[in-house]
Amino acid sequence: MEPQGLIIWLVIGAVAGWLAGQIVKGGGFGLVGDIIVGIIGSVLGGWLFGTYVVGTGGILGAIIASTLGAIILLFILRLIKRA
Repeated sequence: MEPQGLIIWLVIGAVAGWLAGQIVKGGGFGLVGDIIVGIIGSVLGGWLFGTYVVGTGGILGAIIASTLGAIILLFILRLIKRA
């Protein structure tokens, strides 16, 4: 992976993690935690939704799919944390 691609991936992960934290509520995980949640969410979102299901490609589609994946991940993490 090129350095440029890695930086874009981290930015999309940070945006998706932050958006998911704002939507799900209950405090975020900080910048590094949001990036990690966003990156894992982007993998989960890409696997679950893909760019064809979301309906748009490019960075916007990646942010939408990543955010949806991160929301699902945060929901699962908060369920585990409560138990």
